[in-house]
Amino acid sequence: MTSSHPSVETVPHAGPAQPVEAVEPTRTYARSVSSLIFFSRWLQLPLYLGLIAAQVVYVWQFLKELWHLIDFAVFGHKVEAMADFGTEATTMLIVLGLVDVVMISNLLIMVIIGGYETFVSRMRLDGHPDQPEWLSHVNANVLKTKLAMSIIGISSIHLLRTFIESSVGHVTGETMMWQTLIHLAFVASALALAWIDRMSQGSARPTH
Repeated sequence: MTSSHPSVETVPHAGPAQPVEAVEPTRTYARSVSSLIFFSRWLQLPLYLGLIAAQVVYVWQFLKELWHLIDFAVFGHKVEAMADFGTEATTMLIVLGLVDVVMISNLLIMVIIGGYETFVSRMRLDGHPDQPEWLSHVNANVLKTKLAMSIIGISSIHLLRTFIESSVGHVTGETMMWQTLIHLAFVASALALAWIDRMSQGSARPTH
């Protein structure tokens, strides 16, 4: 005859409970520090406002260069800094100066809008008819690649101006060589950034 004993359920031993009073202040402190660090992104706002002021300066510079072009082409007044150049070369240099100002202004716009969208706050421009096409998928890598391409364009303008100025002996061959090497360095840097961005996108895709 077997005797039956009531089954005894084994309860795992629980460690000493941590006081709620000690946990809550720690969590509150961590949330406060996190909020402070996250709020610090607004310290960049004066930087972007300063770039907007620089944009105004470039608009003024463009208007001055445009007036020089009109004054030279319409009224025939010589530009003092380009007295050694012919009519065609002078016109081309002034136009290149205008293009240079526009490209730098475009660079500023990309830094202001893309940087603010990426590092400060969303602009919430979804559905806006004037929203830039690239803003919908902007991130740090895309922004760096676009900035590098803009710098290459600006460097190309300066290099072309150097070639034109070399025709009257204003630029030495050594200066042209160094500017060409610097331009090639910009091109290599842009290609490297584009390759890194492509590799990062490839590694981020899910594998099946």
